[in-house]
Amino acid sequence: MKATSNSTANDIGKNGDRSEAKNKEVTPRKSAVSRRFFLGKSLAVGAGTIGAGLLANAAPLPRPTPTPRPVPGGLTAGDAALLRFAAAAEILEADFWIQYNELAGIQDPEVPGGTGNPAYTDALNVLDEDMAQYVHDNTDDEITHHQFLNAYLVSKRAVPANLDQFRTLMGSTATGVNPDLVGHRLTNLTQLTIDNSWWTRYRDDSHNPDLDPNHVFPQVVPTLAVNQHTAIPRNDDDTTDPNFLQAIANTAAFHFPTIEQGGNSLYPSQALRATSVEVLRILISIGPTETMHFQTWSDKAGNAPALTAVDPVTGVSVTFPDLSGGGELFQNNLIMPEPCPFLSRSLPICSIIRPTQTQGIAMGVVNFLTSMGLFIGQSPAFFAYMQQLAADADNATRACG
Repeated sequence: MKATSNSTANDIGKNGDRSEAKNKEVTPRKSAVSRRFFLGKSLAVGAGTIGAGLLANAAPLPRPTPTPRPVPGGLTAGDAALLRFAAAAEILEADFWIQYNELAGIQDPEVPGGTGNPAYTDALNVLDEDMAQYVHDNTDDEITHHQFLNAYLVSKRAVPANLDQFRTLMGSTATGVNPDLVGHRLTNLTQLTIDNSWWTRYRDDSHNPDLDPNHVFPQVVPTLAVNQHTAIPRNDDDTTDPNFLQAIANTAAFHFPTIEQGGNSLYPSQALRATSVEVLRILISIGPTETMHFQTWSDKAGNAPALTAVDPVTGVSVTFPDLSGGGELFQNNLIMPEPCPFLSRSLPICSIIRPTQTQGIAMGVVNFLTSMGLFIGQSPAFFAYMQQLAADADNATRACG
């Protein structure tokens, strides 16, 4: 168990511990946030899927100003935008990880709020007996990430990310959830369409989405990549059929690494745009923890038991195949990246994070999460806010000299 932080899940910096955080994670100081600053003019939501390369096909954006002006406190506008987008992404991650932790993680002063759902917890434990600890620690990590990033922005007199006005989604009402947060979620875990092509992308030694943006990496669980699936019990009725409940747990197990591989690529790509050495240090220090999350969850997903189940509410069917003898592209115990082409096919293959291209990376993340269904039910203002943050981050440019 990690040591308890002195910052609460409700406050960026003041005295206290996380036992005070009963109802929600961090709420940055509202007085520091200008809604008009963020929203600007409305931007259309990008709902197209990013596909097998995740971020490789993001549309190019207008060229940024060559030398971004510093905001008060010393950060360039570009560096502030990079950190602000990262903070917003971490707030979103914390929101859905908190939902998972309430139902199947460890509730303690680090991550309080839920009481646990024994049936759902048991279904996740089929994949690994330590799942509750891993869910807890991943949740704790994401909370500390956005707390730190927003606190750093405030310390530099830059505007932090704030998504509080968008906490309007219902979430689960099953036993174990925090009743105070029902109807106050940012993310939707009950209607997911999960692009799980990362599985083969990281096992393919011949293709890299940075070099092969049109290559289609196969889905390891094709039925998860179509229709809508719930990754948590929507209510207690979803826990009565053991086979369907296991399918819900399996869906969560594939959702975990699908999300974390996004941060796995985002941070190194964003780091290439940073001007300040300290901002660069922040990005390359947080990024590897996302990689640790991704590798952990890709390992656990490989333990998902083979089954077919039909959602009794929607009628949607899902099939989890037996991956134990699937060959290198589908083998369930390959959790380290296979070497692949990098920078140029004239160079030897190399084991790397992929993709790491930088053009439109933040907008690609927003589009990918939107296509997943994570934001079903959110308002147009939410999409405008996230698109603006993404555009600002993608327009950041490294100022040399």
